Amino acid sequence: MERYFNIRYEFDRSEVHKAISSRLTQPGSDYICVSDGNILNNAYRNKEYLDVINGGMFSICDSSYVPVYLKWIYNINRDQYAGSDIFYDIVTQNKYRMIFLGTQQSTLDSLKKELTKLNPSVANMTFKELPFLPVEEFDYKGIAKMIEEDKAEIIWISLGAPKQERFMANLKPYLSHGVMIAIGATFNFFSGLNIKRAPKWMVKNHMEFIYRIYSEPQKQITRCWGILSTLPALLRGELNAKRNRNDRPKKNLVSE
Repeated sequence: MERYFNIRYEFDRSEVHKAISSRLTQPGSDYICVSDGNILNNAYRNKEYLDVINGGMFSICDSSYVPVYLKWIYNINRDQYAGSDIFYDIVTQNKYRMIFLGTQQSTLDSLKKELTKLNPSVANMTFKELPFLPVEEFDYKGIAKMIEEDKAEIIWISLGAPKQERFMANLKPYLSHGVMIAIGATFNFFSGLNIKRAPKWMVKNHMEFIYRIYSEPQKQITRCWGILSTLPALLRGELNAKRNRNDRPKKNLVSE
């Protein structure tokens, strides 16, 4: 695990899945954040939200630009692991019982139909719409009871950031088992309905944000402006963090 831009990341995909398997053998619940540029922006502006992001197991890197920044600042190679990628990986593993929470029931019904083609056991899993409420007003005790009666191990949450991360942090104390993963628009991508993920060539060339703006202009232009306005301060902060690490005195390795 590594910390950049004040966020605790796990970049190694195999370690992500090992951590999930290990956590499910232990009592209690936990969560994983899928940190994209929007989350970076919100976490920079809001310390309480940053604490929520770092209050789970770790974040995976949903941003294609964070690896670019890390290459520029530290000359290291790190990979993106998008929410839609971890979603596909876990669904197709056919390893866990899952529950799918959030968004509209019509989207969830279509999602269930499409995912059953990838993993037939999904047909017997629960897809539940959550009410449109402020994050502090959810019936967390009741939701936890529903999840535990379902015996779900992986709890997929799609409420949009920053709401879905706060939802996971609020639900965590009520759950006795399970790993929650918040994945934003991924339900829409896999539902076969209107919103789809950008073509692979656009993702590979860091152009996914252009496709998202084209698909949802009002929402994405606002998000992109927030990200761009925060970016200079984020980069300065990470450059300062690098200097501070380099300026620390080296430990005396000669035995006394």
